Amino acid sequence: MAPSHVLRCCQRGLAWIPVIFIALVVCWSYYAYVVELCISTIQRTGEKVIYLVVFHLSFIMFVWSYWKTIFTKPASPSKEFCLPKAEKEQYEKEERPETQQEILKKVASSLPLYTRTGAGAIRYCDRCQVIKPDRCHHCSACDMCVLKMDHHCPWVNNCVGFSNYKFFILFLAYSLIYCLFIAATVLQYFIKFWTSDLPESQAKFHVLFLFFVAAMFCISILSLFTYHLWLVGKNRSTIEAFRAPVFRNGPDKNGFSLGFTKNIAQVFGDQKKYWLLPVFTSQGDGLTFPTRLVALDPEQPTVILHPDTVNRSAEDESLQQSSPLSESQNRLLSNNVHANDDQGYTLKTEDSETITISMESES
Repeated sequence: MAPSHVLRCCQRGLAWIPVIFIALVVCWSYYAYVVELCISTIQRTGEKVIYLVVFHLSFIMFVWSYWKTIFTKPASPSKEFCLPKAEKEQYEKEERPETQQEILKKVASSLPLYTRTGAGAIRYCDRCQVIKPDRCHHCSACDMCVLKMDHHCPWVNNCVGFSNYKFFILFLAYSLIYCLFIAATVLQYFIKFWTSDLPESQAKFHVLFLFFVAAMFCISILSLFTYHLWLVGKNRSTIEAFRAPVFRNGPDKNGFSLGFTKNIAQVFGDQKKYWLLPVFTSQGDGLTFPTRLVALDPEQPTVILHPDTVNRSAEDESLQQSSPLSESQNRLLSNNVHANDDQGYTLKTEDSETITISMESES
């Protein structure tokens, strides 16, 4: 067995240590709360039942979302973003970067790409040998290109991206609720044990330590959860928050922002009844994303904006001719599109409902 392969296996094994640590803490917290607090310490039956019911509801949702975040495989680019055989051989034989870029531009001309490198070149991954779709990045830990990559999280030993970003947000939310509930309900018994109002028992250590652990995790999770909610509202990934995506018109940190409501829907989906469940409901395919700069891109087909007096059939026909918007783009930027003076779009749905998407501008 090659030394590099052995090293790789050891790294993969060690990467599970943070997950195992969290699992052990969660298992202990379950025992400490259910057995030592509810069964051994709390005397009132009504209080005991209420605590156990709410605790198990938060525990189940927390474990479910954590499991989905860990074991949902990151989505990678489809075959259409791979170089055709002839172009691939030509690219590998060519030593001049300028000529390689010409090859990539030729292939990318048929792909829905709007972002570039900082130097304006086609984003290509030599490791995976694919043209990177918008918002896609290579993860060195997973050794693969991940669609809409946010970051690699050691606490879940997985890449957080398009396929599991909703699960990650729910994991943070339910872990925060889990810790807050434990800290709030344990506090009175923590004080009683601390002031010796309750007799010395085995439960004392578990209750005291349980409060400290829950409070500590509350503080750390709250800041992370708040930050990711802000990212969702702005339609940015962690990578894009630190380095704005570069379009052909230049960098724009709000290039993918469609307005708060649409940004939320892009991660959690259209049906609010599924928002709190760790089931996949995110919009799109992860390969293409609606962008407010689509009409300004000189190298991509543009969406023609018509005045309000133009009838609906003429608008539908012209939008089809100005294609191709991807399927995910068509779902967000639907049939009737009108331009507003305040850098926004007014959309008319098939139910004649008018929706205004405002374009945010930040300094």
